[in-house]
Amino acid sequence: MDLRNYALQILKETSRTFYIPISILPPGLQEAVSSAYLCMRAIDEIEDHPELDNATKARLLQTISLTLQAGVDGFAVDAFSVGFGSHEDSLAEVSLRIREWALLAPESIAPRIWDATAAMADRMAYWAGKNWKIHTEFDLDRYTFGVAGAVGLLLSDIWAWYDGTDTNRTHAIAFGRGLQAVNILRNHSEDLTRGVNFFPDGWNADDIQAYAQRNLILADAYTKALPPGPALDFCQIPLTLAHGTLSALANGKDKLSRSDVLALIEQVTNLSK
Repeated sequence: MDLRNYALQILKETSRTFYIPISILPPGLQEAVSSAYLCMRAIDEIEDHPELDNATKARLLQTISLTLQAGVDGFAVDAFSVGFGSHEDSLAEVSLRIREWALLAPESIAPRIWDATAAMADRMAYWAGKNWKIHTEFDLDRYTFGVAGAVGLLLSDIWAWYDGTDTNRTHAIAFGRGLQAVNILRNHSEDLTRGVNFFPDGWNADDIQAYAQRNLILADAYTKALPPGPALDFCQIPLTLAHGTLSALANGKDKLSRSDVLALIEQVTNLSK
């Protein structure tokens, strides 16, 4: 199986939200976005690892960041695995394969993806060292930028690289922030069981719901300003699912059902035809 098809297979196994919009992207752009998503997912799996202590997470993430920063025209076969050390057996496949995901991107955009992943790994290491203590809305803004808003900026750069699509970069940050805020709300109970609380002091679910809504309004503006084409086709799906998830949570559901997800995706894809 070639690397592109293998990446799509791993995508399908790891994300029902992003597999479909990535799978419909045209050649070249598909490899770029797949590379970006899987590199980010590789470090995210380390940040969320249930068995590693925070110091180990921070060390692994910083090592990955430094390895990415050393990239020139690629990476040695063992460039990342050396840094995993004794933890290699416990890491998820998507994390262990980060070298392959980094090499999947087309050469002319790959360094931007390496840079974004390196910066995010450093930010994740910082938050792991603080045990993800969020005390204020300012803290929440910093965290949601570091792990999601910056992804919105990367996507804007990828759209511009592919076909010159111009975007509002402030709205791009809100696109990432809004999706992350929905995830924080959806996963709150699960996060609490591992001793992590992303809610600022004194905040409840209604406050996070309002925070997510404020950012999704700007995310809507980001998407509506996109011209017809692959960037619009991609962004509409996760944004629609974020709105749907927020509505489901407000109505007392834990998450969208699989049938809900498929119905929303069908609705979006029919509208774009």
